[in-house]
Amino acid sequence: MTVGIVGLGLIGGSLAKAYKRDPDITVLGWNRTGSTTEFAMLAGDIDGELTPDRLRECDLVLISLYPQATMDYLRDHADDFSKTGIVMDCSGVKREVCAFAFPLAKEHGFTFVGGHPMAGTQYSGYKYAKATLYDRAPMVVVPPVFDDPDFLQRVKDLLKPAGFGRISVTTAEDHDEMIAFTSQMCHVVSNGYIKSPTAARHKGFSAGSYKDLTRVAWLNPGMWSELILDNRENMLAEMDAFIASMNAYRDAIAANDFDALCALFEEGKRRKEEIDG
Repeated sequence: MTVGIVGLGLIGGSLAKAYKRDPDITVLGWNRTGSTTEFAMLAGDIDGELTPDRLRECDLVLISLYPQATMDYLRDHADDFSKTGIVMDCSGVKREVCAFAFPLAKEHGFTFVGGHPMAGTQYSGYKYAKATLYDRAPMVVVPPVFDDPDFLQRVKDLLKPAGFGRISVTTAEDHDEMIAFTSQMCHVVSNGYIKSPTAARHKGFSAGSYKDLTRVAWLNPGMWSELILDNRENMLAEMDAFIASMNAYRDAIAANDFDALCALFEEGKRRKEEIDG
């Protein structure tokens, strides 16, 4: 089996290291910064450079770039991919990428599948990549068809060496709606919360709650701006709902209304129990 990794940042670098754990898998990699590709080869994390002429060797190509860069790469190499392999992106939004990639793949005779590895850290770059990042982590897959169980099993088999746990199959629309809540809103709230003028004096007064809430405030500004703007309709809906909730808490506090505030807390607690047990 030969796997090609396009983009050797945190996500792609971790994929390369994960697949390289299997001695029977050949891993080829490419990064915009050539020195990163060279370092990955020296470190033994990839077996060689993923040049355009070697794309046809790959049973699986995983594109770990920003959405627009992903679409540019797909367009530029549409005639280079294997006709029997699978090409999958790993970007954090699916509607725009899949709407571009599915017809392109059909036109040029390769198979494209949307993908989103649900794992990461607040850091970015190859130096933070690790082979165990995806062990037991969820993976979301957006296939071109939903009525071919053999094809879906093939996709799962190709992803298995990376260590993923649950693999969820969904549409691009459902993915983006869910990811606005589970990921993008978390980054916006965390990044906004840390801007409090009180934050500079938190040391000695903060513990787990502060650390949990502010972990993803340390983000990649360019990447998250692109992802969120590509998903702005879903994000605006989530932000409006969140702002309405915050206003309800604010009104109860401003009115010194113990019963109203307690009811809001009880509602949130009950909601958490219903959702997560």
